[in-house]
Amino acid sequence: MSEKEPQQDSRQRIDKWLFFARMVKSRSLAQSLISAGAVTINGEICDQPSRMVKPGDRIEMLLDRRDLVLVVRAPGARRGPFEEAKLLYDDVTPPDRQKPLTPFERAQRGPASKSFRR
Repeated sequence: MSEKEPQQDSRQRIDKWLFFARMVKSRSLAQSLISAGAVTINGEICDQPSRMVKPGDRIEMLLDRRDLVLVVRAPGARRGPFEEAKLLYDDVTPPDRQKPLTPFERAQRGPASKSFRR
């Protein structure tokens, strides 16, 4: 009898990769994010959680009202600590530009200086 050894494939499902890279808290959240069309791979909208990614792929995603741009370095083997997860990708997200506040955000912040005199 010969034992089947797992192949060291450099491709991985996008939902698993997002989970292992600690971008989302669960695979089901990754799947719903992908199904909603919030993830693109190499400029193409990804609508299937089973789509495979490989090192060198560029992933753009909308996460918590932020646009993230990641380049896949390696497939993940497990969901490890943050330090281990950082080795799976390069974050090439451009720095945020200062966006003007909306009137609602200005109202939430209140006046710039408030006098607390009585």
